[in-house]
Amino acid sequence: MLSLRFWLGSLSIQKPITSSSRRLLASSQKNGSWNNPRSFCCCVKAIKNNDFISESNSNFPLSSSPPRDSPLSGVEDTLISYVSGKKKATEVAHQVWKQVVQRGDTVVDATCGNGFDTLAMLKLVADDSGKGRVYGMDIQKDALDKTSTLLEESHCLNEKQYLKLFHICHSKMDEVVPLDASVRLVAFNLGYLPGGDKEIVTRSETTLLALEAAKRIIIPGGLISIVVYVGHPGGWDELEAIQAFTSTMTVDNWICCKLQMLNRPCAPIPIFLFRR
Repeated sequence: MLSLRFWLGSLSIQKPITSSSRRLLASSQKNGSWNNPRSFCCCVKAIKNNDFISESNSNFPLSSSPPRDSPLSGVEDTLISYVSGKKKATEVAHQVWKQVVQRGDTVVDATCGNGFDTLAMLKLVADDSGKGRVYGMDIQKDALDKTSTLLEESHCLNEKQYLKLFHICHSKMDEVVPLDASVRLVAFNLGYLPGGDKEIVTRSETTLLALEAAKRIIIPGGLISIVVYVGHPGGWDELEAIQAFTSTMTVDNWICCKLQMLNRPCAPIPIFLFRR
């Protein structure tokens, strides 16, 4: 089962999403609280009118897609594939980025890791104008080396001119990203470096500082993208800290949503914070 949550500031709102004839409905609340949706069901056929749902009920209109100012707008097919187990959390994140990032934009990879996010960003921002920029950072030098190697193996040497790598903690991103940069995307992959030292992990303290920095540099219409890996010591604590952080984000300025598999407790959890 999948839990889909939309937060507008501290308010939790559930929206049905459809693709073709499919309709996803968020339902069922834990302890009767609207802030804790616990299940997500997929209905292939249209739901008939009944005493609880009807087309004439204007108080709870059924939408054919996510809100236009939602970061999930335009990614319904990818979301369906994620729900059915055909897409990974990172693939959902990359598809959401495509709806937000434009050629020539400035973006930040706050956790380079093995470089796959960095590579995806380069392909989104590179253009003939030479204005696009990717600021990548990681606290591990090994991660930066792996990122550079991936770019070389992917024959992206031309795009590499748009990339600046920094061996720093992501909490210091606003020290290396120019103050006048119009940052469209800041992306995090939280946890440990795949294939690296599993004792070196992201931690709540520095992650929250990094999110504060991301809030300062992201422009209206921009996105903070987070994929949280919880299957390591401290992973759930980091997720809870992020959820507490997002609950303080103002309704007028931010749309926040989270995707979570309910019967795979250690599955990666994508979180999207979209600035209006």
